[in-house]
Amino acid sequence: MTLVLASRSPQRREILRQLGVEFVERPVDVVEEDDGVPEAVAGENALRKAVTAGAGEGEIVLGVDTLVATELEIWGKPPNAAAAAETLRRLSGRTHRVVSGVALLRTTGDVQAATASTDVTFRAIDDALLEWYVGCGEWEGRAGGYAIQGRGAALIERIDGDYLNVVGLPVATLIALWPGLLDLAS
Repeated sequence: MTLVLASRSPQRREILRQLGVEFVERPVDVVEEDDGVPEAVAGENALRKAVTAGAGEGEIVLGVDTLVATELEIWGKPPNAAAAAETLRRLSGRTHRVVSGVALLRTTGDVQAATASTDVTFRAIDDALLEWYVGCGEWEGRAGGYAIQGRGAALIERIDGDYLNVVGLPVATLIALWPGLLDLAS
């Protein structure tokens, strides 16, 4: 079997490489939903990515979508620095959920899907920390406007759940869906 990653995410590529899993990339452009119950939205977006990439003979396509949510409010990728600063102010001192949808599409058309959720608590972010973080630009292209695996670690007080889910690929959920995944490891 060949794993096809339907994503442009460098974090997802790096996590698969850390596992030693061989894969090919087939990035896709889909319009991502951003309104509704977070688990349903992430799951639907992941499925759209997998289906858009399409599974050829002997392929399993992995579609993933990760979002940040507080209750039923979804925090997407901020379009600019001002929006990033506002998002981080709103998350400051609060716990939010990082929700990932994972979809595996096989050549036969069979789909396996699941979601993962991790609680992340931000420390109280003062103006100096906010200015420093937004100024570094790491927020760009990141759900919720931060990257926990980078300088965004300075914003975090604690997490409860799968750290790799927050980075962008919930490995435990992926392996539960496809126990044979590690057979692709070199």
